[in-house]
Amino acid sequence: MFEQTITPRFYETDAFGHVNNTVVSAWFETGRAPLFQLFGEAENPASMPLILARVEIDFVAQIYYGSDVILRAAIERIGNSSFVVIQQAWQNGALVARGRSVLVYFDHKTQASAPVPDALRDALAQHEGELPEN
Repeated sequence: MFEQTITPRFYETDAFGHVNNTVVSAWFETGRAPLFQLFGEAENPASMPLILARVEIDFVAQIYYGSDVILRAAIERIGNSSFVVIQQAWQNGALVARGRSVLVYFDHKTQASAPVPDALRDALAQHEGELPEN
């Protein structure tokens, strides 16, 4: 599991006084960044053989400015040419959002998916597991 802390910024709040729902998608993208280290291309994201194919987010509770948010990420499943990342956001000890992203191993030259190489599959498998919700 990967974990990092985000400090909500004032400009991320909306007229209702809580963090805007569009912000959580950006936070989850930031939370997936440690996975990019496994590809060895984190300094040059354009050369990474990845595309984002799907994102889904469940908003469990409101998120507020003034308290840090802990982001957690793990690999849920590894397929032939894709893998699923599960994520959570926690604030003040409570689950506030959960998400799932599908990333596809992608050959940018041929513009087609490709099988996840065995070495990368093994590296991803080291982070496979569930994220407890309590």
